[in-house]
Amino acid sequence: MLAHYCPGSGGLRNNITLEIKTCPQCGADVELFSIDKRVACDKCGFVVYNNVQSCIEWCRYAEQCFGTEMYNRLKQRR
Repeated sequence: MLAHYCPGSGGLRNNITLEIKTCPQCGADVELFSIDKRVACDKCGFVVYNNVQSCIEWCRYAEQCFGTEMYNRLKQRR
């Protein structure tokens, strides 16, 4: 069986880790897996973003995959 996925996203799927971040709005713990781009806080709904930076630097489809807002935000960090 052939896997159908973006070849540049391998780093996003392999070695999945869990990070607990603090919601900047209410202070609650937010569980964010390394494959998540963003997660809403269960307590207040504030959206917490992951620090994903990988194929965004070279893939011509990165803006389509991440969405324009997230793509621009990640590109600014570089």
